[in-house]
Amino acid sequence: MPSVETPVVYPDSDGLPMADNTRQFEWIVYIKKGLDVVFVADPTVFVAGDLLWYPVEGWPDLRAAPDAMVVFGRPKGDRGSYQQWKEDNKPPAVVFEVLSPGNTPSEMTRKFSFYERHGVEEYYIYDPDRLTLTGFTREGQFLADVPTMTGWTSPRLGVRFDLDADGNLELFRPDGRRFETFEALTERAERAEQLAEQAVQRAEQAEQRAARLAELLRQQGIDPADLP
Repeated sequence: MPSVETPVVYPDSDGLPMADNTRQFEWIVYIKKGLDVVFVADPTVFVAGDLLWYPVEGWPDLRAAPDAMVVFGRPKGDRGSYQQWKEDNKPPAVVFEVLSPGNTPSEMTRKFSFYERHGVEEYYIYDPDRLTLTGFTREGQFLADVPTMTGWTSPRLGVRFDLDADGNLELFRPDGRRFETFEALTERAERAEQLAEQAVQRAEQAEQRAARLAELLRQQGIDPADLP
């Protein structure tokens, strides 16, 4: 009997949670959604969060799920996983990891080796508990330390990194504007809506005053249209 080749399955989930705690989750969302905004107008930049990346066809156990990653030269869109051989063989150029108490040194060493071996150009790690920020950029076949991350601007993203006085991560878009949380965006949108409503009310009040004035003029025998 002819042999039937069993198809290789690339699971969309590794069974692990996206984050170990609420703090880690909030920082992952902050980074991922901020990157979405940076590249919202560029259809050739794919941004993902906690998406399994399979770099080599036929090796489903060889995978990683960066907390956030950016791929240049690939279209936006939904994916169950990032199978590199189906994506013009383009690896993520930039990856982010947000540490939690559950991350062990051996785990982070494996991740570093994976990203270094499979073509990541920039790798950034933020620890919201220890308030530390670390970065690496590619030099040939290796990822080398960024000496000072405070004020560092990513060569590929154009995003500037900083830590505020309390050690919280701050990211700035290429136009200099700060990444915003969902709450801040919502507050700003509500404030803009309130200002717009107030402007409409003022316009209506001005129109009503003008109508009353015109009526008073007509009562005095003056046609408002004749006024200069």
